[in-house]
Amino acid sequence: MSKCTYLGILGGLGPMSTVYFCELLTSHTKASCDSDHIDMLISSRATTPDRTAYILDKSAPDPLPVMLAEAHRLENAGVDLIVVPCNTAHYFYDGLQKGCKTPILNIIDETTAHLSRIGVKTFGLLATEGTISSGAYERFCAPRNLTCITPTKEEQALISNMIYGQIKQNKPADMAAFHKVVQSLISRGCKKIVLGCTELSLLKKEGIDEEFFVDSLDVLAYRTILACGKTPIGFSTSYDLEVAQ
Repeated sequence: MSKCTYLGILGGLGPMSTVYFCELLTSHTKASCDSDHIDMLISSRATTPDRTAYILDKSAPDPLPVMLAEAHRLENAGVDLIVVPCNTAHYFYDGLQKGCKTPILNIIDETTAHLSRIGVKTFGLLATEGTISSGAYERFCAPRNLTCITPTKEEQALISNMIYGQIKQNKPADMAAFHKVVQSLISRGCKKIVLGCTELSLLKKEGIDEEFFVDSLDVLAYRTILACGKTPIGFSTSYDLEVAQ
């Protein structure tokens, strides 16, 4: 992939995680002045139909046409790389990339590649029910000999409520429930826990251990900064093992 000179962010999925992703790009790019930062164009189409709703029930509105329309708006504006700061939206990645001429970084591919590079073999996945049920992470685990462990049905209900009933509604997250699920995954052999929903990325502001949790949004930000020819700074020490591509 050639160096990106104008980044397109296909966001709004959800809105707060899009804002946080832009914050990550800005705060983790080595810069001495404004012009050292990444040129980017942000689409935050918050009215995009819910991704999980469609994955679980195909009679629900299909998000792909809306995502494609926004991707084309970014393309027509001249971006030369697109990123989508939403894991569940990557259920539609193949259709989205097929419908675009501009390359699209894949947050799930990049996250599983990161796990492989830092030597993790077994990890727990916290994500939406759509991401879990679609096996979106498992698709990229097999080629890398990774084992993905997911919550039980009861535990997933706690995580889903945290995402949809709390974080997306700007309500305090139930950290006791979060840590209960995390401890269960650890007891099942997980060496790292992936925050595989970008709403859950916001929990880093609650002070969770950033060396133990692998935040998919951090991974996407790191790889995006590199793709834009910039120098990433301030990431957790696990990124010291990364190899720039």
